[in-house]
Amino acid sequence: MKWSEIKKHLLTGVSYMIPLVVASGLCMAIAKIFGGALVANAKGTIPYFINQVGSQGMSLVVPIITAYIAYSIADRPGLAPGFISGMICTDIKAGFLGGMVAAFLVGFTVLFLKKHLKLPKSVQGLLPVMIIPTLTTLFVGLILYVVIGKPIAWLQDSILNAMKSMQGGSKFTLGALIGGMMGFDLGGPINKTASLFCNAMLAEKIYEPTAAKLIGGMTPPLGVALAALIARRKKFSKEEIEAAKAAVPLGLCFITEGTLPFALADPGHVIPATMVGSAVASGLTMMWGVTSTVPHGGIFVVPIMGHPLLFLLALAIGSCVTAGVLLLIKPNVRNDVSTREKAVKDKDLKMNF
Repeated sequence: MKWSEIKKHLLTGVSYMIPLVVASGLCMAIAKIFGGALVANAKGTIPYFINQVGSQGMSLVVPIITAYIAYSIADRPGLAPGFISGMICTDIKAGFLGGMVAAFLVGFTVLFLKKHLKLPKSVQGLLPVMIIPTLTTLFVGLILYVVIGKPIAWLQDSILNAMKSMQGGSKFTLGALIGGMMGFDLGGPINKTASLFCNAMLAEKIYEPTAAKLIGGMTPPLGVALAALIARRKKFSKEEIEAAKAAVPLGLCFITEGTLPFALADPGHVIPATMVGSAVASGLTMMWGVTSTVPHGGIFVVPIMGHPLLFLLALAIGSCVTAGVLLLIKPNVRNDVSTREKAVKDKDLKMNF
């Protein structure tokens, strides 16, 4: 299987997971707003129950992503084994990583059974609803419990402990890497890879990478728009200046693709600027301990973040860095146009003579 196919299946699972994480994360954030940081201990209160709703939702993250990656690979027969395998991964503490491994095991097992399991026509109708799901669940469930569950749980635990132990400079470096990837292809595969990592950390209740992801996707449109509105016709075309006005609300809404008109027109100058600006912004949020329990929403979820003012400060710094780098390295358009216009006029003058 090619990497592009693997990525497609992973992103399918993530796309089904995101609404669950958003709803659950918002519930937990609202609970903390009204019940404080120790809301989980305030039993019997309304904020406590809201927090419980969010927590129950978060407990379904691994089963959901496992089921829908399996669904992407093997269609509906993969759903039930996927859900059950995801629950097993949660039970044995194999987490997000175990869920992804289990999903591919389920998907490929279903495909193998579809191809090689031959039964009389009288029972063919039972294959997708009973026989294949049952055999797949038994096989993958036993593999998880007996063979690969503990090694995956150990690896998952090692990754989480390494993340939790990061301090200062190492946090900034990780954040800068996330931001640089977010700012590189602006919604493309590298951007999606960084998002996938941050979503995995969010599922394991490590919230700093999600804030780094959000700011890394918001900074490019805002920074490029700022550069265009400062330099105007000196470095940007009339069409780009109009696009900059649209890029501002897109950036605030965490729609990184608002940068694409500029990147497509001048990738050699725009992409380095967006990478640097996003790296700085994401590195600062990680270093300052900014957290987000919600993976999407842009400026609208800032009030329920941990350290929202520091997030806004990092966003302003990253946007200014993006704009500064772009203004520094991007050549003047007006001078080039004036030179071309002068050359055309000189040519016309010679032809008249």
